[in-house]
Amino acid sequence: MFDTVQMGPGKAELMEHIRETGSISAAGRRMDMSYKRAWTLIEELNTAFAQPLVQSSRGGAGGGGAQLTEAGAEVLRLFRQIEAELAEVAAPHVGALEALLRPAGDIPDRK
Repeated sequence: MFDTVQMGPGKAELMEHIRETGSISAAGRRMDMSYKRAWTLIEELNTAFAQPLVQSSRGGAGGGGAQLTEAGAEVLRLFRQIEAELAEVAAPHVGALEALLRPAGDIPDRK
C-alpha cells in the first residue's frame, strides 16, 4: 500500500493476534505461520514506521511476550478504518463485477 512497506490485511491480522495473545509465536500459530515468518513481518513493520509497532521481550524464566505499542495500535486502527471506508466506496463496483461473473455451476473444470 505504501512505498516503504506493504501493509495489508495479513499484517493487520497478525498485529490483532499479537494484541490478543501477547505473543508473536501464538499470533503466528493462529495464522498457520511459522514464528520466523511472523517475526520477519513484524521486523518489516517496525523498520518501516517512524516508531516500532510491536515491542517484544525475550523468553526465559519469566517468559517473553509482545505487545502493540501506541503507534502500533494507531496504525492498526487507521488501517482497519481505511479498509472499511474503501469497502463502502467500492461496493457498487464490486457488485457490477460480480454481475459479470459466470454462475458458479457454469465454470468449466480445468483439469
